[in-house]
Amino acid sequence: MSFLGEIAIKLDDKGRMRVPTALKESMVESAAHRFVVNRGFENCLTLYPYDVWELVRADVDKLNTFNKENREFVRRFYSGATVCTLDGSDRINIPKQLLEFAEMKKDILLTPVKNYFELWDEKKYNSIMASNDGSSFEDLAERVMGHKSDIQNSEDE
Repeated sequence: MSFLGEIAIKLDDKGRMRVPTALKESMVESAAHRFVVNRGFENCLTLYPYDVWELVRADVDKLNTFNKENREFVRRFYSGATVCTLDGSDRINIPKQLLEFAEMKKDILLTPVKNYFELWDEKKYNSIMASNDGSSFEDLAERVMGHKSDIQNSEDE
């Protein structure tokens, strides 16, 4: 998937969002019209292309539900998951309970994360990105990526 950046999207009064052409074009043809929307972390929503959802679901289904922690995770993970199909105007309808969970009203942002997407209330996202909880992006990058080989130098060679 080659989709990058942030895309501002407006929700209509019925909780529908138009799926950007760039996102549709970055997906495999078999999944281009179906998504799964679900609760994410930090009160955002996740938007999985259907083929990616199937891979994630397969991993979740491997968890041993005789283990209480696994059972709780599986329950929470599946509880909000909803299949959404594009309508004739390239829109998907996001269920009301998910919009309430993410405190989304009108202005949202679509952002890529690996092979799926996050949907954020625009104000909440901007606040999180602007917050400095004691660590700068540079500090975070060093902690997360500092143990990796020097990617920038290897590209220069």
